[in-house]
Amino acid sequence: MTKLFEPGKIGDLTLANRLVRSATAEYMADAAGRPEPPMVEMYEALARGGVGLIVTGHAFVHRSGRRHIKMTGVHDDDLIPSLEALTKAVHAQGGKVMMQINHGGRRCTEDVINQEPLAPSPVPHTKGGPRPRELNETQIRELIGAYGRAAGRAKAAGFDGVQLHGAHGYLIGQFNSPATNWRKDGWGGSVARRLRFLEEVAAAVRDEVGGDYPLLIKLGIQDFVRDGMTLDDGVEIVRHLEDWELDAVEISGGLDSQNVRKDILRPDEEAYFLPQARKARETTDLPLILVGGLRSQSVMERILEEGTADFISLCRPLIREPDLPLRFQEGQDKASCISCNRCWPPPGEYGVKCRAS
Repeated sequence: MTKLFEPGKIGDLTLANRLVRSATAEYMADAAGRPEPPMVEMYEALARGGVGLIVTGHAFVHRSGRRHIKMTGVHDDDLIPSLEALTKAVHAQGGKVMMQINHGGRRCTEDVINQEPLAPSPVPHTKGGPRPRELNETQIRELIGAYGRAAGRAKAAGFDGVQLHGAHGYLIGQFNSPATNWRKDGWGGSVARRLRFLEEVAAAVRDEVGGDYPLLIKLGIQDFVRDGMTLDDGVEIVRHLEDWELDAVEISGGLDSQNVRKDILRPDEEAYFLPQARKARETTDLPLILVGGLRSQSVMERILEEGTADFISLCRPLIREPDLPLRFQEGQDKASCISCNRCWPPPGEYGVKCRAS
């Protein structure tokens, strides 16, 4: 048996293999935030395709955190039955599924949330764009509680764990980064104070779901922008994760999504966060999940064998080939994804799907 298809563990959860479907925004929820049938069917197909763990696209924990109108919600108890239908569908295929929970922060827009976007500091998302409203202490506490309650709903709906979205410039990442957190109070300034929001969110989730429920984070370990979070800053976060009772970390990067790279055609172009993962591995014994342009089974095997990562996370390849794990087992070495990024819906369309020929 190859390393890729050995069982693995995250916390007390045993997974059939080392392949993870990385959280991918689906654009398939209704106006209330309930998963629509195509979303459930997509996750059923992924479970049938043999991936060890599915992490859903980000779900908003509070009404002020909805990134787009087709985003899934986990902000209200009324959503639990529709979310449970999704988990039951995945479990019926023998799959495991976790929910990624998130708040869009400054990346939200007033036309979607019907209010000014909220953020650690009034730093616009785009140059010349509208300034978000700086969160006050009461609002920060409210959002920390919202993460905890959202995790509780995910557990009640039958998800096998939750993942905090701490990458790509969403709210947790906005607190972590000096490029977006200019606060001078107890929530900003030093690295420790910038990380306080993440620490308290993790504690709120643990209080809600208990100590044995798998809790992961997708971490933007480096911003790759001027005056942003450095790799040393990111490693400092990793150093604390076990103390904060997280069970695994998925290594990603980029203040927004600018590091979803196109045209990955050769093995030497794959695994573009591997240097960052190696630094993280020096810092923690927690299971590491590596995402970022991985396409070839041979490259994945090498990374697992060298011990840098414990799991391999895929996004775009599984949009094109949801049965890629089975194809790998049958001898296919490389995903057919060409990294064109046309899977994300263009303006006026909804639903993530492969649009390449």
